[in-house]
Amino acid sequence: MEARITELEIKISYTEDLVEELNRLVFRQQQQIDLLAREIRSLREQAQNTQAQGQGNLRDELPPHY
Repeated sequence: MEARITELEIKISYTEDLVEELNRLVFRQQQQIDLLAREIRSLREQAQNTQAQGQGNLRDELPPHY
């Protein structure tokens, strides 16, 4: 009976370590997601400002060498 309790305690310890590591991983990933969402928002605003200034779509402009 003592061996079973010891084995369960060891498994719980490993499980707690794993859960803590997964929590850290999820936290870092959420930080990255938040950063990317802010960058996308900023790029959308820049694109809207560019179009609002009348510069139009870059695909409509010919490169200088044509």
